[in-house]
Amino acid sequence: MLNLPQLIIAILLYFVLFFGIGFILNMLLRSTWTMAVIYPIVIFFIVDQSGFFSYFREPSSSFSDLWNSLTALTTADVIILIAGMVGAILSGIAIRMLRSRGYQMF
Repeated sequence: MLNLPQLIIAILLYFVLFFGIGFILNMLLRSTWTMAVIYPIVIFFIVDQSGFFSYFREPSSSFSDLWNSLTALTTADVIILIAGMVGAILSGIAIRMLRSRGYQMF
């Protein structure tokens, strides 16, 4: 159970974290939406209880466990994860704006 200051700090941390990671990935890979595409995969690894290889060994139970984990998220968790997605999308928008304004390194 999160209280309000913890929720606000978590929202800011996820936003800044995924904005920064997205900005660096977009700049290094010379693409615009890299982190926005990768973010749902990252969320599956954050929420997931089973290991990566269990999806290949036991796919039905692994995907059902993933679905149960996703549906068991609280409202605070969903808000925090949405803040990370907003940060990833805004990093793509920032890269696109910098490119349109003539910054060649982006």
